[in-house]
Formats: sequence, C-alpha cells, structure tokens
Amino acid sequence: MGDKRITLDGDIKSPNHQMKVHLSMIAFEEDNAHIIYCPALDLSGYGSDEKEAMKSFTHCFGEFISYTQHKKTFHSELVRLGWKVKEKKCTAPPMSELLSNNENFSRIFDKHSFRKFDKSVEMPILC
Repeated sequence: MGDKRITLDGDIKSPNHQMKVHLSMIAFEEDNAHIIYCPALDLSGYGSDEKEAMKSFTHCFGEFISYTQHKKTFHSELVRLGWKVKEKKCTAPPMSELLSNNENFSRIFDKHSFRKFDKSVEMPILC
C-alpha cells in the first residue's frame, strides 16, 4: 500500500453544499460475514455478501454524516480521525499513518485477505 491521500476539493458555493470524495475502502470476510471498512472514517458495514455489506456501510456512513451534522461535530470528528482540515480543503491521513494509528485497520491488514477499492461519496463542504 502506498502513501495515498484522500483529498476533498469543492466549490464553496455548491448549491447542495456537498462535495465528491474518493474514499479508500477495504472488503474482507470475517466470521462468515462480508465486511466493507473505510479506514479514513473508521466506519464499516457488514452483510451476508459484499452487496449487502456495501448497503450496510452506506447506511452507517449516512448516519455518521447526519449525526455529526446535527451535533455540529463533523469538523471535530474528522480532526479526531487524523484528517488535516483547512479552510476549503480536507485531507485524510495517509494509509501508512492509518496502519500505524488505527488498531482495526492494522488487524485487518495483518490477519485477513482483503481487496482495496475506492468509492466516490458525497460529504458536506467544510467552511
């Protein structure tokens, strides 16, 4: 795995106040369940197959956005997760840093066969 960074760039005048983000995802199996895990957000979804796991992850991601927006903690959560947050731009921690600092990701990396892929999602624009 390289030192790939996830960068969010968006037009601050976006009509729906959303920007597209490309997140690195990890798909693996554990205890007869398919799991989709996003190390940069420390979120996962699970199911009996990968399609169901992605649906579960999408729900979890939506709840994360909704909850942190409602509590006004979206910005602070990204910072807590190691994101570099500046005026109009956010950068996720590099994969190497996530491996060093994220116990879940390190365990998956060390003990499971996995497939890494990127997924485009929409996240709120940080002002």
